[in-house]
Amino acid sequence: MQEYTITPINTGIVTTSKANYLYHNTTHKYYIKPGEDDTIHLPVACFLVQGAGKKILVDTGMSSTEIADKYHHPGSVQPEGYAIHEQLKKLGISCDEITDIVYTHLHWDHVYYTPMFKNATLYAQRKEYEFAKNPIPLYYKSYEDPRLNIEPRIHPQWEGRDFVLLDGEAEVMDGIWVYPSPGHSVMHQTVVVHTKEGDYHCCGDLIFTYDNLKPVEELGYEITPPSRFLDIAQEWASIVELKKRAASAEFILPTHAPEMLDLIASGRILGE
Repeated sequence: MQEYTITPINTGIVTTSKANYLYHNTTHKYYIKPGEDDTIHLPVACFLVQGAGKKILVDTGMSSTEIADKYHHPGSVQPEGYAIHEQLKKLGISCDEITDIVYTHLHWDHVYYTPMFKNATLYAQRKEYEFAKNPIPLYYKSYEDPRLNIEPRIHPQWEGRDFVLLDGEAEVMDGIWVYPSPGHSVMHQTVVVHTKEGDYHCCGDLIFTYDNLKPVEELGYEITPPSRFLDIAQEWASIVELKKRAASAEFILPTHAPEMLDLIASGRILGE
């Protein structure tokens, strides 16, 4: 099986709260102190995968500060040099060199700057793509649907692009495959990358912190569910499945986990 390397990249910081995103309300007392300011600043990671003559991205990260702060999460910021194309340039890679982009899902902070990757083949789950094209109004912002009717006009970054649409678990190419992990979105998927160290699971927004993998024994919970989800039953089952499939937490790579900042700061290339 083909082996790859993975370079984690941070494309900015999203500001939110532990209560609203990281921890389900039934678990707050175990993770949030009464009266504390639970504001948290989360990275927006994506992953450069290299091997077999290919340069692949798992997601492309978030937007400019202006759009993120105004339309999505107040206080969010994309510092100068953090946009995905800027980060790639630091690595000596041009956007034209990216051969493939595999999206965990199509929310705004996972798809930005897609138009710059003109030579890339795009992959997503069919159900996710179809919902993203026509979301319910509650999700207009998540997918930057034009029906928001705001100025400056925003629209899905992938609009007008062809996709390879996947139906469930599938091999994308030798050594890279996906499996459905719905719950956060209609058909979120986890992307598995084979390296000489083992199989890494790029799990997008299935979890927001590694705490979500922990049981809450007092409640009889086998996981600590997050508080941002579309379908909690699917979310729960998908996190349980992730724990079964991954060799350990070390091989799980979430988009927003605060712990990702240390990994990225270390400069470590996984599987090198």
